[in-house]
Amino acid sequence: MSEWLDGLRLSLVAGSGPALRSALNVLIILAAGWAALVVVRRGIRRFRAYMEGRVRDAEEAKRVGTLCRVFRYFGSVVITIVAAMLVMNELGISIAPVLATAGVAGIAIGFGAQSLVKDYFAGFFLLLEDQIRQGDVVSVAGVGGLVEEVTLRYVRLRDFDGHVHFVPNGEIKTVTNRTRDYAQAVIEVGVAYREHVDEALAVMREVGRELRADPAWGARILDDVEIIGVERWADSAVMLRCRLKVRGIEQWNVRREFLGRLKKAYDERGIEIPFPHLTLYAGQTKDGNAPAFRVHSR
Repeated sequence: MSEWLDGLRLSLVAGSGPALRSALNVLIILAAGWAALVVVRRGIRRFRAYMEGRVRDAEEAKRVGTLCRVFRYFGSVVITIVAAMLVMNELGISIAPVLATAGVAGIAIGFGAQSLVKDYFAGFFLLLEDQIRQGDVVSVAGVGGLVEEVTLRYVRLRDFDGHVHFVPNGEIKTVTNRTRDYAQAVIEVGVAYREHVDEALAVMREVGRELRADPAWGARILDDVEIIGVERWADSAVMLRCRLKVRGIEQWNVRREFLGRLKKAYDERGIEIPFPHLTLYAGQTKDGNAPAFRVHSR
């Protein structure tokens, strides 16, 4: 009886050896995967801090931050997949059939999710070519707003009303970036036909100089006001145009401040800013007489 028990004990110990070894290997793989994730994230964080310390342009710093987030996501996905495959192999699950099944499933999913693949490819080139950065004001796919997040899948925008838009990268055909490097604050105003155009333009130039000399606004304006001149003849006004070269995303603030100061300057000098009106003209006969209007009262 004792010999039978000794044999059973030896068989259990011998059988538990491979199981314990496999469990230990699985724990080692999981620990190594976790350590790799920590190393990758810390490495990317230090690389981002290093690059942000070297770049002088805030726009480049935003680009570095966007790319580092994408690299961190990609690295996490790769490490997780590799660790999962090693664990499956250690547990005795053959990887070859899994890879074959994944390949067939990938082809089937690829046909059904072409737009998803298109989004990822478009997102990769958006980041590679530095078309969009976090903090830019852009117009894409008929939607405009402030870029809050750029991923390989979508671009998240918040418009002036506070609405959030998620635009798939595959839907983006044209990117209009309104804040890259610098912008132009274009100002167009109308004066009455009786006003002297040169005088009105001189006031615009004066207001532009005063605005740039103001300490609160001078840092936002990169160059003197550029007077374009007469843009067109409207129904009730002569349209004048000028523009100011400003830092990115400041064009709207500078334009509002310029218009407010120009309105005050025109009022002080008596330059009329006309409102829409309609002039009735009855015409003249060949001898120069104009017929009288018929006015009926009830």
